[in-house]
Amino acid sequence: MKILILGAGQVGSTAAYNLAREEANDITVVDQKPNILRDLQDRLDIRTVHGHASHPDVLRAAGAEDADMIIALTDSDETNMIACQVAYTLYHTPTKIARVRAAEYIAETKLFSHEALPIDVLISPEQLVTDYIEHLIRYPGALEVLEFADGRVRLVGAKAHRGGSLVDQPLRELKNHIPNTQTRVTAIYRNGESIQPDGDTIIREGDEVFFIAARKDIRVVMSEVRRLEESVRRVVIAGGGNIGFRLAKALEQTNQVKLIERSLPRAKEISEKLNKAIVLHGDAADEELMLEENIDHVDVFCALTNAEEANILSAMLAKRLGAHKVMALINRPSYAELVESSNIDIAISPQQITLGTLLAHVRRGDVVKVHSLRRGAAEAIEAIAHGTKRESQVVGRAIDDIALPTGTSIACLVRGDDVIIAHHDTVVEADDHVIMFMTDREHIDEVEKLFQVGVTFV
Repeated sequence: MKILILGAGQVGSTAAYNLAREEANDITVVDQKPNILRDLQDRLDIRTVHGHASHPDVLRAAGAEDADMIIALTDSDETNMIACQVAYTLYHTPTKIARVRAAEYIAETKLFSHEALPIDVLISPEQLVTDYIEHLIRYPGALEVLEFADGRVRLVGAKAHRGGSLVDQPLRELKNHIPNTQTRVTAIYRNGESIQPDGDTIIREGDEVFFIAARKDIRVVMSEVRRLEESVRRVVIAGGGNIGFRLAKALEQTNQVKLIERSLPRAKEISEKLNKAIVLHGDAADEELMLEENIDHVDVFCALTNAEEANILSAMLAKRLGAHKVMALINRPSYAELVESSNIDIAISPQQITLGTLLAHVRRGDVVKVHSLRRGAAEAIEAIAHGTKRESQVVGRAIDDIALPTGTSIACLVRGDDVIIAHHDTVVEADDHVIMFMTDREHIDEVEKLFQVGVTFV
């Protein structure tokens, strides 16, 4: 697939890195900063073009005339929207994806149609990150909470702690512990290494366990891995930017929310837009302020400013002063690795969260949802099975009879309104939503081919 990526910022560079690793993709990146383009070209097998992303001559030089997809990820909403318009008008580019951050644009749905701005997919990293954090707060103790099948199924990652019923016991005991609950452990990471789980696998303290279950069963399954934590009541948010403000707005009706913002004009502006959340003018790295606000009684502290160094410092301070759980927004992968070895509980990567949305539109076969995990090393995928047994490599076949590549497992099927946890003899039917976990993204081509329908397949 020939893909143009406009903008080589954090999100654009991450997209280029991940898409260029797949042999089927031909990637060109456009940006106005030649030093960033040189760095990308040194590390990746891609083309780069220096210039303004929405200018017709720049798009032509980048190969827009025969591109399959344009992904506009510059820092300017207006540039992204105009680039998609130019690509459609001049080159009829089939798929156009644009990053649009301003809620004022997104609210006007009539803007984004082929009669107006011909954008096929709108991506708002800020909203995606807000939703991601909100899910983590709703499920205390979880490291990841990812949705599939319009929210009916969730994949949850949690660290095993003593107090969990299944810790130090084999997985086969799970059905005895919770006999009326359907779930499947899809992956286990121990000391950073992936373990393919089976009935004899024993959960150890410190393991990172990923399981899939219907939304209503998440908490009961989590109790098998760790002692359940009480629901989150008090939340402190550092940073009143797009993400911080949206999170405060989402939580203020159900939680006690305080938001700390350094800029006085911004603090005044968002205080007028929030109904119940308390907005404080100050610096979240100010120990005196944190103590005054009783940080030791806070259930979750979220550092969401635009400066990742400030996020790391304020989160570490909040943890030292007694906050129960701390999260920090981190852009650089090297920082995320450093943070994971510190006392910060969760490092949030906007690029990895956004990447999944992009990948869902790049994947071949009818892939409707992709979540990128473990800094892009693993993926969770939702694909729809089509065709008949003669045409498809999955339809009409039991799980055991499907040629899944190494490190790939089918976790569950969603058939209509029914969630079916996959067993070795479960048969896939046409139109099933098949949810898979891949510990090795290098096999993605093989998985995609499984879900492509061929008229002569036998």
